Amino acid sequence: RWIALLVWLSLSFSKKLHQAQICVPENHGCSSQTSEGKELRRGRSLDTRSVSTSFGRGSTTIIFTLKNEVSGLIKALKLFQDKHVSLIHIESRKSKRRNSDFEIFVDCDTDHEQFKELTELLRKHTDIVEIAPCDNVCGVPWFPKKISDLDLCSNRVLMYGSELDADHPGFKDKVYRKRRKYFADLAMNYKHGDPIPRVDYTAEEVRTWGVVFRELNKLYPSHACREYLKNLPLLTQCCKYSEDNIPQLEDVSHFLKESHSANWSSAFLAGLLIIALKRDTCHELLGHVPLLAEPSFAQFSQELGLASLGASDDDVNKLATCYFFTVEFGLCKQSGGLRAYGAGLLSSVSELQHALSSSASILPFDPTVTCNQKCMITTFQHVYYVAESFEEAKNKMREFAKTLRRPFTIRYDPYTQSVEVLEDTGNINSMVKDIRHELDIVEDALNRLSRKLQSA
Repeated sequence: RWIALLVWLSLSFSKKLHQAQICVPENHGCSSQTSEGKELRRGRSLDTRSVSTSFGRGSTTIIFTLKNEVSGLIKALKLFQDKHVSLIHIESRKSKRRNSDFEIFVDCDTDHEQFKELTELLRKHTDIVEIAPCDNVCGVPWFPKKISDLDLCSNRVLMYGSELDADHPGFKDKVYRKRRKYFADLAMNYKHGDPIPRVDYTAEEVRTWGVVFRELNKLYPSHACREYLKNLPLLTQCCKYSEDNIPQLEDVSHFLKESHSANWSSAFLAGLLIIALKRDTCHELLGHVPLLAEPSFAQFSQELGLASLGASDDDVNKLATCYFFTVEFGLCKQSGGLRAYGAGLLSSVSELQHALSSSASILPFDPTVTCNQKCMITTFQHVYYVAESFEEAKNKMREFAKTLRRPFTIRYDPYTQSVEVLEDTGNINSMVKDIRHELDIVEDALNRLSRKLQSA
């Protein structure tokens, strides 16, 4: 159920970008203007929470290389202007192919003919490294339909989040920035099918992990949901989760694949490398992984991911908020009380205690209400939403997804491990045949069970 994790990418594209920005090498020291008069600011890259690209509006990504010269960038941008191609986002990074070059990453809004002409011109002046598929082909916006497709769009998330803003606590910490760059490079270079690199964590990193691991484990028996408590010991056994060891993603990947035949995507695992350092290793490995190993929870996450594909910016915002108050900060009813299943709670000692205390505001999970709740990033949430079960939350999300504006229906095919757009009678009939086959299997199983009971 790799598709469950597409919602992670959707969250990073959840708000429309109104101002084009560029991050140029610091020694250039330049500032310029776009054709629309919008400032191109030096040395700043976007936080993932403020980045958006709408797959339904002809958004296309291209990465090309330039020599370390300001004039080369100016000439390349002039080509975009001449072809009337609107820039959504642009930034640069040091090329990993040739030390003298820089790679320029561009998200642009264009139609097919414009982009075809632009790429022909760019090839005369630059080396094009990668082009993501053009959106909105035959009325259906482009989105990842198979696991390897995520490699084409994961760079949008990873590049947006790989650099630090000036107000980040680690902005002036050279040791931290070097370590962060090491993780970012691992993530950027990782593609589907590659083995996940093993990381040598420093003694300080392991000590920090150990403190958080020890304190959270004191709370889990009384605060975590039963599915979490079932899987955490398995991670200790199979992935060496312990106070003095930070588990490796390769071991976690094998565990998840074996837990319910999940095929976790390279984009997700690559993203974990940078997210783990950018945000919180404890959040990803202690908060998310134990429940991603639970089939019922993975299916709930899948409903969110499928609903986001091809949705409008406004609807993705709503889905992202529902994700935030369930997968990140959700509560459920178990054992006559409330238990946490949200990763944001299960990786925070103080908020986990707060959310299950009498001082927390608790409301029943209702996507139509939850989608409008403000998400608090730096403080405790003003309200937490409780579901009767993962099954109930999944059914409510299914009904909510039907209300979203999307001119087509999609389904995930477990046989081909791909997303299929149901847009004509041919593929709908094919789906009906698959359902009939599954029902035949169920009928056969029931008949055998009935005969067995009658002969007993």
